[in-house]
Amino acid sequence: MVASQQQPDLHTNLSDTQLLKLNQMLVFVSQYNEFYREKLNNISFPIRSTNDLQELPFTTKAELVEDQKNFAPHGKNHTFTKSEYVRYHQTSGTTGRPLKVMDTKESWSWWEDCWLEVFRSSGVTKDDTVYLAFSFGPFIGFWGAFEAAKKLGALVITGGSQTSKERLNSLIENDATVLLGTPSYALHLGEVAEQNSIDLRETAIKKIITAGEPGGSVPSIRNQIETIWGATLFDHVGMTEMGAYGYSCSEHNGLHVNESEFIAEVVNPDTLRPVEIGERGELVLTNLGRYGYPLIRYRTGDLVIHSSESCPCGNTYKLLPKGIIGRKDDMVVIRGINIYPSSIEAIVREFSAITEYRIIYYTKGGMDQIKLQIETNADISSILATHLRDRVGLRIDVEVVESNILPRFDMKARRVLDERDAI
Repeated sequence: MVASQQQPDLHTNLSDTQLLKLNQMLVFVSQYNEFYREKLNNISFPIRSTNDLQELPFTTKAELVEDQKNFAPHGKNHTFTKSEYVRYHQTSGTTGRPLKVMDTKESWSWWEDCWLEVFRSSGVTKDDTVYLAFSFGPFIGFWGAFEAAKKLGALVITGGSQTSKERLNSLIENDATVLLGTPSYALHLGEVAEQNSIDLRETAIKKIITAGEPGGSVPSIRNQIETIWGATLFDHVGMTEMGAYGYSCSEHNGLHVNESEFIAEVVNPDTLRPVEIGERGELVLTNLGRYGYPLIRYRTGDLVIHSSESCPCGNTYKLLPKGIIGRKDDMVVIRGINIYPSSIEAIVREFSAITEYRIIYYTKGGMDQIKLQIETNADISSILATHLRDRVGLRIDVEVVESNILPRFDMKARRVLDERDAI
């Protein structure tokens, strides 16, 4: 059993702890945070149970973006004056206008503690050498992991602006034992290693912690990465605006929500009512320790399965089976079939001979269509097309393209190209 599965005392009465933290935050932000003072104007505090959270209004990213547009540059959801903040980050802009988020010294320390839970669940200790393969730009990426690894006492090495080959050489020369990066980039490093006759299974890397994409919780993607590296993969999930809220464990059966610092709900994205156990819904989160940038009932847009099952690892925090299974705004309907890019990627990654891929939506004869481009040296296009038809329920044309023609990604991959006619 790894360290994080030794649950702290607060888990003996988690709901009471959550309620206490929630009410403390609600009382504070309703007085000092302009954004939430307006949203919570008609709410009486304290609330009596975490179930009463459903009486509070949702918060959406669109609201936050609009707030920053109207009250530029940082909006009214930053509780304190600018002089109190020590960190600045912004969202990647994958789903629209980037959101600017700042943290106070206290809020950033909270980020570090949330990341410590990720490390503990992955079995990372002060004896490890942690290599962070990301660009260290304004996107939150692994900034919190960098600080938490220092707090843990581990040696930290950053990839910064290095090329992929330089990063490989660095982690090999320094005997790095833990690699942090996106699933896409872990696969890309495998591709670069093969081109340079490097066997990643002979490196000192024993653990890989991924974030930024759902692939780390998809068995086919996880297996491919673990095979290439000869290491164990652990997944993590967080958001610039929310915090580092989830992580996988030794069972690799989904993601645990760090419920000491976050309250999780799963709602129907159309009705906004709670879904039944076993149903798919949108994850709604409330952070409990980020007073400088609080979020109450934040609609993440991530789709998960609502579960009440316990995890054999011993961690009593809420388990999200299969992790993040898609995003509600990623779904498109092609010839009557709901298409999620993550479902297609899960099938593609079962074929180790595919080095890269891209999904293209387009219009033909007035109808929306989909095709898949792949880079491979193997004759597998017809087999892949059959798998896609059988499991997605739709015929998807598979096109083999030249090697190295499709883009590669250091951070969040963008493998969907929408060329459909505008309505």
